[in-house]
Amino acid sequence: MNIINLKEYKDKVYGCWAGKNIGGTLGAPFEGKQEINNVDFYTQDLNGSPVPNDDLDLQLVWLQAIRRYGIANLTPRLLAEYWLGDINGPWGEYGVAKANMRAGFMPPLSGSCNNERWKFSNGAWIRSEIWACITPGDPDQAIKYAYMDACVDHYGEGIYAEMFTVALESAAFIVNDINQLIAIGLSKIPSDCRIAQSVNIAIKHYRDGKDWLEAREAIVKDSSDLGWFQAPANIGFTVLGLLYGEGDFSKAICRAVNCGDDTDCSGATVGAIMGIIGGRKAIPEKWLTPIGEGVCTMCINTFLPVPKTLDELTEQVTTETLNRACPIYGVFRQNFISPFTSVVKK
Repeated sequence: MNIINLKEYKDKVYGCWAGKNIGGTLGAPFEGKQEINNVDFYTQDLNGSPVPNDDLDLQLVWLQAIRRYGIANLTPRLLAEYWLGDINGPWGEYGVAKANMRAGFMPPLSGSCNNERWKFSNGAWIRSEIWACITPGDPDQAIKYAYMDACVDHYGEGIYAEMFTVALESAAFIVNDINQLIAIGLSKIPSDCRIAQSVNIAIKHYRDGKDWLEAREAIVKDSSDLGWFQAPANIGFTVLGLLYGEGDFSKAICRAVNCGDDTDCSGATVGAIMGIIGGRKAIPEKWLTPIGEGVCTMCINTFLPVPKTLDELTEQVTTETLNRACPIYGVFRQNFISPFTSVVKK
């Protein structure tokens, strides 16, 4: 059995959110561009703050639902109610889901009805970290909550995408090997789905010694029938970043962003995963200093009592993880036992 103490767990949660801010900020200026990029650091004047990102915003809403009701009491309907009350984003699948719910089509119908263009898009898998952080080392529990989340505004491949990322992220609290983590993520989704297809293209090209540009081109070609801003290709770019990054935080996030398309999402997810694996302590200071420790929002109601700093966010998530552990596993508040492979002890 692998063991992780509470201090290490908190460092990994902190690393998750710091990496999320870094990757999202790096990729933000290139979002939606279809060409290959060539960046190796931030291109904005940041003045000590990260770029606001809906990838993180929506997870702050879910955290408030967890804090009020407890994660064990969440349902797709409850998440839908929080969505209607606290999420302002009108674009893409977010807007479709809101319109569906206001018309009486609640999850999972809200993600599948009138949503042909966006049902396989990126809005769900980019917000999976909250479920992984509260279910560390427990991918099977993590995908249960990820499904509740994703079905609000996605269907099919859009849901599989979040199930893949959350399983990988949950396991990353215990497993450090990228190849093993990808295999765990693949084991939780249909082997013949388009998400798995894109991931396997990235894997094959990396194992065959192909250049990352060749891998990127193969992923783009395979997903050409779906168009841009869709989950299969962008999950492929995320996995490409993880593989071709070869354990280097900077290299991994830049590889993902340089693939183009939904760059803030792929960069932010790679950053979060690398942050979980190595903890905040392993993130190079050059990436941390320019954006500071703040949490900046863009598409949620301003009156929502969300954490203002990464430290506050980490503390709230850690508290909910311990709250989840105690009644389920009958241990003291300062201990946490996961049914996967981990033990968190103070």
